[in-house]
Amino acid sequence: MIWMTLGFALACYAVLGNDSIQTIGTFLSSNSKKSWYIVWAYLSFILVSVLVYSWFTYNGDVSYGRLSTIPVTTVEWWHTLPMFALLLLTRLGIPLSTTFMALSIFTGGSVILEKIITKSLIGYGVAFASTFVIWSVLSYFEKQALNSSKNETINNNKHSLFWTLAQWGSTGFLWSQWLIQDLANIYVYAPRDLPLWMLVVSVLFLVSLLGLLVREKGGKIQEIILVKTNTLNIRSATFIDFFYGMTLFIFKSVNNLPMSTTWVFLGTLAGRELILTLKLKHREKNLMFKDIGADLGKASLGLVLSVLIAVSMRYFFLKT
Repeated sequence: MIWMTLGFALACYAVLGNDSIQTIGTFLSSNSKKSWYIVWAYLSFILVSVLVYSWFTYNGDVSYGRLSTIPVTTVEWWHTLPMFALLLLTRLGIPLSTTFMALSIFTGGSVILEKIITKSLIGYGVAFASTFVIWSVLSYFEKQALNSSKNETINNNKHSLFWTLAQWGSTGFLWSQWLIQDLANIYVYAPRDLPLWMLVVSVLFLVSLLGLLVREKGGKIQEIILVKTNTLNIRSATFIDFFYGMTLFIFKSVNNLPMSTTWVFLGTLAGRELILTLKLKHREKNLMFKDIGADLGKASLGLVLSVLIAVSMRYFFLKT
């Protein structure tokens, strides 16, 4: 019980502090002038709704069936080590995949892990290609926004109410899809048929951590978003959130196998950044490729580290 509680707590902090910025990072940036507790209340409402719905629908399973392929096992002290590593690397601003870090040690073999990695890499490719095509059209709106006021919101123009509602809607959709995918990374440390008291305690803990994250405006990982083109503009943030959410929705519909949302997120930003650079010529190509390469390199490093940690632990502790 002690190691399960510690592992769950560390997973909550690591997943919200690392992966959630992919989802709400643009939202936090473009709403930085709004009261943080209003943003917190909105995101918390969606979080609680997603958890409670899954708990009722899947008979106590709050992962939407994502953990059905992951064997149930007794949590030992060494199961918490990947979360410690993730917390450390998160503070350094490295966009690691919590899916690989959290689930690889529980997969029970290389076959499931290989499927998770394959699905995640395909997710990167699909996100990259689709956003490249989509933003070849949307670049017209991006050009208008850049000419108006680069990296600022449009709250002062006549479309402010429409775009505010649109962004909050697209963020809510994306946030729900991300939660459906990544809740498995947290609740892998908990029983599959979660008791009601444990659901209540875990929800309160998650909501509290979410409030801390919103108040800190994202933390170190937020820098990955801030350096991208025009992500503070509310229209750009709306489009990014919507199409990222649609990608997650499509992959969620394919099967219940978990996947890394980090790779989908980076693919979304990379495809968008490439086409905007080619069409708008607002930045040098070598800087753009360096930026995309750096993000991909960090994610690849996280993947390698995750696999090495999983393999090492299985060898030393399980002898498999």
